[in-house]
Amino acid sequence: MKKNTLLRISSIILLLLTVTLTGCSKKDDGKKKLYLFNWTYYTPDSVIAKFEEEFGVEVHVDNYASNEEMYAKLKAGAKGYDIVFPSQDFTSILISERMLEEIDHSKIPNLKYINPEVTKRATYDTDMKYAIPYYMGAAGIAVNTEKVSNYEKSWSIFGNKAYDQHMCMMDDMREVLGDALVHLGYDVNTKNDAELKAATDLVNTQWKPNLVTFDAEGFGKSFARGDFWIVQGYEEVVFSEIPEDKWDIVDFFIPEEGGPMYMDSMCVLKGSKNYDTACEFINFIHRPEIYAEFLDYFRFPNSVNTEASAYVKETPAYDNEAMMRCTLKYDLGEYIQNYNDAWQTIRYE
Repeated sequence: MKKNTLLRISSIILLLLTVTLTGCSKKDDGKKKLYLFNWTYYTPDSVIAKFEEEFGVEVHVDNYASNEEMYAKLKAGAKGYDIVFPSQDFTSILISERMLEEIDHSKIPNLKYINPEVTKRATYDTDMKYAIPYYMGAAGIAVNTEKVSNYEKSWSIFGNKAYDQHMCMMDDMREVLGDALVHLGYDVNTKNDAELKAATDLVNTQWKPNLVTFDAEGFGKSFARGDFWIVQGYEEVVFSEIPEDKWDIVDFFIPEEGGPMYMDSMCVLKGSKNYDTACEFINFIHRPEIYAEFLDYFRFPNSVNTEASAYVKETPAYDNEAMMRCTLKYDLGEYIQNYNDAWQTIRYE
């Protein structure tokens, strides 16, 4: 394992050494199978069902809440997954560690619908040799407007003592520190010690005292219950927990100063036993009307599939212009240890 692997990953690996993919131990009934290892809330059940029916495949899905959790489980020896959905920095790591199969483009004709402006940003794999873009988006801020008013649409909202102990930020090092960095006018991928220290100090002295917790998994449920009035997080997590007739009380926005952006990709893991089926699934996802169903389900703006917008029926929760103010998080190499050290002071001191 690289020296730059996060300390938290190492601790997770120790907890997962006995983890196995239980679905693979089932008796083979002769039916085609596909095993997905995906973010929670990230593939509509309707899309899975349509794929299963059309291709006669039984799809099994395991979920993770962070890239670190996904990576740690794979490094701990979890076997049997076919497709994983890493973000750009961890896609780069998986490629460098030879954990992915090359993608046979002849099996995925719908790659013609991938926006070339998106692949340009994927500097770690611009030719889609190992990673097919799934979605490019950004975390933002959700505000319960029945509880909060007259607020600034900025990351500085977490420093507002009027909402002390009614706010939550994600348990995600690059997201939280990235927000602080851009708020201070710095790059989310900075390797400048002084800039990183300033961002760390901002979180520790101005934001953290007002937070109930850092939470990467349950913030959507807690926001829906009213435990939190303001949360940093992913739009799909928030709205998936709130009844549609209550959506109008939620203001979700990406702050004016921007923030970290993510690009999640579909990657076939080394040793996949269902390679052809995995390619069929990737191709199916990028069928324009299917991709539009994915976008509508989560109220995502369309940035990846050039033809899907013609089939979209729902108004996105945020627009591409807001997202394009954000910056992709890249693999920082050995310097990630500096972020890890800074994060330890935020989370455990």
